[in-house]
Amino acid sequence: MAMTRLPPPLDDFLRPLHVDVPKIHSLARSFCRTYTHLAAESQDQFLSTPISDSILRPSGDEKGRYLAIDIGGTNLRVGFIQLLGPAKAQSGERNGDGTDDSDKGSRVIRQLEKSWPIGEQLKNNQAEDLFAWIGRRIAEVVKDGCAAWPGKFPEAIPLGVTFSFPMNQHTLSDATLMSMGKGFAITPNLDLGKLLLEGYEKTQHPELPRIKISAIANDSVATLVSFAYQFSSNPHSKATMGLICGTGCNATIPLALSKLHPSKRPTRVKVLDDTETNEDLKITVNTEWTINGAAGPLRELNLITKWDQKLDSEGEAPGFQPFEYMTAGRYLGELGRIIIVDYFTNHLSIPFLSLPPKLQQRHGLSTTFLGNLGPHLEAKEESPMLKQLEKELPPVTGAESWSWNEEATQAVFAIANAIQRRAAGLTAAAVIGLLACADEIHFSPSPPPSYNHLSNGAAKLPRLNSEIDELMVGYTGGCIQHFQSYLSDCQAFLDAIMEAEFGQHAKPKVVLRPCHDGGILGAGILAGTVESIAHDT
Repeated sequence: MAMTRLPPPLDDFLRPLHVDVPKIHSLARSFCRTYTHLAAESQDQFLSTPISDSILRPSGDEKGRYLAIDIGGTNLRVGFIQLLGPAKAQSGERNGDGTDDSDKGSRVIRQLEKSWPIGEQLKNNQAEDLFAWIGRRIAEVVKDGCAAWPGKFPEAIPLGVTFSFPMNQHTLSDATLMSMGKGFAITPNLDLGKLLLEGYEKTQHPELPRIKISAIANDSVATLVSFAYQFSSNPHSKATMGLICGTGCNATIPLALSKLHPSKRPTRVKVLDDTETNEDLKITVNTEWTINGAAGPLRELNLITKWDQKLDSEGEAPGFQPFEYMTAGRYLGELGRIIIVDYFTNHLSIPFLSLPPKLQQRHGLSTTFLGNLGPHLEAKEESPMLKQLEKELPPVTGAESWSWNEEATQAVFAIANAIQRRAAGLTAAAVIGLLACADEIHFSPSPPPSYNHLSNGAAKLPRLNSEIDELMVGYTGGCIQHFQSYLSDCQAFLDAIMEAEFGQHAKPKVVLRPCHDGGILGAGILAGTVESIAHDT
């Protein structure tokens, strides 16, 4: 998490992006207060999903094959999810499609999965057109399933749906769309389940079995479902949160029903049995923590820079998701381009029209390229980063055109690192703030006098649960995994915040754990769990 020493002019230029532990610690505390308010008052954040905490931690006896789809911001995934049950997970049986179930102790596998990009044209289409396309993709996988397992499907195949956008839910199988963002033009207040069923029915494949929607969940909810299902065996570690940091950024956590506004309390909540009462019931909440209601703490600590404001004002939905613009993959490349152009034109005195054409174009710099830029990439020649930039961002052709040099190369790399380090710190603060909002950790009533004082061994607050050593946060998404050192810096900030709050060797430790493919796995697990409950009753 250490910062590279920069030349004084560049260091001063990047100071608005600078974050340190005291600032991030303060942000975490402020986020906790804000999230508590949003849970109780906001109508478009902290949205309840009708799943009790017990559903997140089922027995693991669920078995069967279930259809699952994951509708994301950039891709659609469709496949079958097989829940193996505790016995079959150890059997090493082979499936009809040739896949092997012998993953050491695995209780869930993906089968016949396919993925398609969701193009910009589809995003701009009417809802009926988009969902007709989705219906055709579902039918393609169902057809493959009927060929792989003839005669094995019921009259209506249970379907679990992961949807990577805000929605209102009063039952687990119904959802009403809200404003989507991420470039989608679909209007809100549409019935997601109805759209999916109609899209499938339009595929003109009468020989295929029908589908029925068993469960719908947001992608961060599905990630938490998958994470808790697969990591439920360790009594000293608790799967507490699902974190998405890819194209977008979001998180899900169980919250006490009493913390939610009455209008957000679902009509029916799926529970494993009747031992859970309304007084102690926790339900799964899709926080949508990047929407503008959570921006207050960012403003209070002057974390929103002129570059963030420019990115926001030029976007498709100004003011909608300020936290996402600072932390997620859809936006960090463009944020980097804006900052690079500012530094090159105003501090290196390079005329704008002499810059590489991609730097002159909005969204001309990809997040993937900026996130991977560095001397670590394979290159045997000298100045590998300079070569990378010359290849990806070729200069303008012409006798007096500017060309890449070491000074400009190091500036681009420093800007990328500063963007990443701030994003990691903001995400860590949001994680800790949300855990405190959910009473998984307890902040002291007033801020500690200083970070340095506490790091030398101040008294710790008692643990919420003395049996828990780790509060695990299941993460997925290409941005947190691949953008420079986002993941390791985020973990370092988490450790530092906990030490600042509770002293050295604070327990429980907040730990990031991978939960890849959680969207599609969680959809299938939810469908299987719902069907198992229905069968048992």
